[in-house]
Amino acid sequence: MKLKPIHDIELNLLETFIMVCRQYSISYFLIGGSLLGAIRHQGFIPWDDDLDIGMTRQDYNQFLKVAPVTLAHTSYFLQTPYSDRNYGLSYAKLLDLDTDIQEFNNINNAKKGIFIDIFPFDAIPLASGERTAQMAKFKFYDSSILLRLGYHLVDSPLSKMIKPLSIKQYNEVRQLKHKRDAIMQQFSDQVPTEFKNIASQYRYDREIMRNDDMKMLTTHPFEHLNVSIPQNYDHILTRMYGNYMRLPPKKDQVQKHFKQITINGETLT
Repeated sequence: MKLKPIHDIELNLLETFIMVCRQYSISYFLIGGSLLGAIRHQGFIPWDDDLDIGMTRQDYNQFLKVAPVTLAHTSYFLQTPYSDRNYGLSYAKLLDLDTDIQEFNNINNAKKGIFIDIFPFDAIPLASGERTAQMAKFKFYDSSILLRLGYHLVDSPLSKMIKPLSIKQYNEVRQLKHKRDAIMQQFSDQVPTEFKNIASQYRYDREIMRNDDMKMLTTHPFEHLNVSIPQNYDHILTRMYGNYMRLPPKKDQVQKHFKQITINGETLT
């Protein structure tokens, strides 16, 4: 699949995201493969098909409050566990609803469209036992929500036979989402020294940041945009990837999210 059409739409989403952040003095920073792409490629990793953004919990909550009003009457939709009752993940996505997607290994009834991911970074405790307990509770609620909302790895005739949830069942899922949020933010009233993207797919210690990592930011080119990244990007990327300037083997240079996309009525596979 050609990735330029996807990248172009994701850049438009990112540009709009940045506009909203500037309008309301909200800070953000690139994370994960997007931060790596900014440093190593001055933009997207050529085979990467997504875009990841991090925010402090305070900035994240503020963005979730103001963005839906700012984006009203556009094709952009801020997807959260509460704006889309069929959406089961714990973080937000900014979608372009004028597009449609089918993802690999992710079958669900949530709204679809090419997207960028927006992750909150939450305070975590210093004690390893408390960290383990927090993650165990988060994973329990997370898996319970995904199971109840019918998330599947593969499409099958059986998945199409699942009936929509009743109002009572949706309300039960909503309560589970609130409990998951509470677990993610349970240490926010302390004086934390470390923060984590709790929804991260990386090993626990790889996506932990200190307060200065999230607050001391600089601008850096990302394709035709200038974006915010942590000044301490070298330490962050080294912890996540080791020698991050070295390209992975050719066999690992593959896009991993989109099985099929539709843009302006044209389907690409």
